[in-house]
Amino acid sequence: MSTRAALTPAGEPLRRVKRLEPAALAGVMSRDVVIFGRYWKATTFSSVMQPTIYLLAFGLGFGTLVKTIGHVKTVEYVGTGVVATAVLFSSAFPGMFNTFVRWQFQRTYDAMLAAPVDTEELITAEVLWISMRAGVYGVAPLLVGVAFGLELVWGMLLVPLIGVLTGFGFAAFGVLIAAVAKTIDNFNYVTSAVLTPMFLFAGTFFPVSRLPSGVHAIALVNPLYHCVALVRDASLDHLTAADLGHAAVLLGFALLMWRLAVWRLGRRLID
Repeated sequence: MSTRAALTPAGEPLRRVKRLEPAALAGVMSRDVVIFGRYWKATTFSSVMQPTIYLLAFGLGFGTLVKTIGHVKTVEYVGTGVVATAVLFSSAFPGMFNTFVRWQFQRTYDAMLAAPVDTEELITAEVLWISMRAGVYGVAPLLVGVAFGLELVWGMLLVPLIGVLTGFGFAAFGVLIAAVAKTIDNFNYVTSAVLTPMFLFAGTFFPVSRLPSGVHAIALVNPLYHCVALVRDASLDHLTAADLGHAAVLLGFALLMWRLAVWRLGRRLID
């Protein structure tokens, strides 16, 4: 609920009609766009190159030894799977590091909350901006895959949307971690114990069906697995009714992480 109120000409307070005002979201995001213009080259390079290197190493290098994975060409299998890796890296890391730095060191959020913006709008706008960037960066490995033989299909137009949805969940996850972390060094635990296993056991480089039953069951609740499956089906023109389930999991994950991030960081910001 917003903490600010407007006044009528008579001086009586008015209740806000909308929970999230578009003008407030746009104001926060416009600031992010201006700042992004100063460092976009370095951010884009790191966000695009890392998954692209994975694609070249596993898709082309390993692909010379193993031509197909599950009846799909190796370069196609890895090329579509690495999209999720690009989205993960370009959403979870900014969600953690940018939030922590702006909140704890720069005190940017304290200054922004002095404007007509509340905590929910601030956090939502930050997460939305990161997710939009992640959706764009997620297309880069796909373009590399096309250059090496991945066939263009209409379903690929859905990939940026899938990237935005997935990026929203992981950006909010990053914000949540930033809100509970005591120091920035604590992010090393999350990176090593949570994010790395997520992208290794998401079906990016090999089918999760080949994993032991216990690990397989865990992999199926991994949101990144559902992103990989959805991107792969869309990019290979294999969309089925089952993909609605993958989309539902990603949507549920995004909504859950968003509300948790708003709740936890919101409480820290107003302490």
